[in-house]
Amino acid sequence: MTKLRLKSFKVHLAAAMIGAILAASPASAFDASLAKPASVTLTDFRFKSGETLAELKMNYRTLGTPHYDAKGRIDNAIMILHGTGGSGAQFLVPQFADELYGPGQPLDITRYFIILPDNIGHGASSKPSDGLRMAFPKYDYDDMVEAQRQMLKAGLKIDHLRLIFGTSMGCMHIFVWAETHPDFADALMPMACQPVEIAGRNRMWRVAAMDAIRADPVWQDGNYTAQPVHGLRTAAALSVMAGSAPEYLQAQFPTRAAAEANIRERIEKDIASRDANDFIYQFDASRTYNPWPKLEKITAPTVWINSGDDFINPPELGIPEKALPRLKTTTYRLIPSSPETRGHGTHTWAKFWKDDLTKLLKKTEHK
Repeated sequence: MTKLRLKSFKVHLAAAMIGAILAASPASAFDASLAKPASVTLTDFRFKSGETLAELKMNYRTLGTPHYDAKGRIDNAIMILHGTGGSGAQFLVPQFADELYGPGQPLDITRYFIILPDNIGHGASSKPSDGLRMAFPKYDYDDMVEAQRQMLKAGLKIDHLRLIFGTSMGCMHIFVWAETHPDFADALMPMACQPVEIAGRNRMWRVAAMDAIRADPVWQDGNYTAQPVHGLRTAAALSVMAGSAPEYLQAQFPTRAAAEANIRERIEKDIASRDANDFIYQFDASRTYNPWPKLEKITAPTVWINSGDDFINPPELGIPEKALPRLKTTTYRLIPSSPETRGHGTHTWAKFWKDDLTKLLKKTEHK
């Protein structure tokens, strides 16, 4: 081989090696500190029950910069809604943020203005543990969606969204949004829920968790001086198992000792993050949810995704098959169970569904 050809070969080999290294490298870690915290106080907020709160705080985080159209309206806002017991902070974890917010990724924050609320009863927003305890207004999903709407309007001057994305409870909030305000968003992406009343096993495990807290003598009708740990332990165990993934857990913890150690660790971690009254309110907020009678009101392009290993939304109920003939603008996908999927929590692992999100945004982009 001549020196010139050898040099050329080495250059091409080096380039190929660099390319292979880059291809094998994980996406750059997203800097969660880019999220800007803020809040808005809604005055004299009236709940569906007739109760009122003089000041309802709605906390939220934002990523990116708002873009204004020719009429001075923000036209690039995307709201992402969390699940029961969560907060907007859960969408800053690597399995979500590293896949979505970077340059050229589906929710590129140089292109979109992302809003991550803490919903009523959650995170840094108003909740029973702030002081009212069980005297806090008995909010439901309709109240939570209305608070989101007022937060957008009063705090951010937004009256239209490019997309509403939501997981679990946030998924159910999207169905409420879609029926109550059908023109508010260009597109919808609900993940890990069903558009039916919370009944059957889904309601049963929730009630069992709430009743466990109420049955703990330390709870004292919500006026406890220390957390009712025994009741919370049962509630946390039910919650952890409801969100579990059978194939993943079997693959990761194939021995009795490993499985026992993991579940005990997860339950202790869950208990440490809970307030008993907040838990009861969070889990009971779904009691009035039932979008089923009005599914035909949903007109926005929608991609609805569930997981095959989701205990909370089991595919064998066949609910999507019954709903889809009435959802004329909805595409449904079931992610098959595997040793990599995370049960109910698959909704936060973007690698399983980010291509669906990309296609939805492309389909609904403004020309």
